[in-house]
Amino acid sequence: MTNVLNMPREEILRIELETKKREHRDLDEAIAALHENTRPDMLTLQRLKRKKLALKDKIRRLENEITPDIIA
Repeated sequence: MTNVLNMPREEILRIELETKKREHRDLDEAIAALHENTRPDMLTLQRLKRKKLALKDKIRRLENEITPDIIA
């Protein structure tokens, strides 16, 4: 097993990015499953959507940190 302290920062960021993307997809599936109910719990649905939006923001920040926009 690789020691995290010896990994390059970019590799750690890429692993974290993939983890956040997986969580985002899982939330997408959970939200879709709740929508299939005849009476979805709106409070739970709202919380999941908020969490999904927060994850999306984290994903964007990680992507920008890995490949920043360089104005030439």
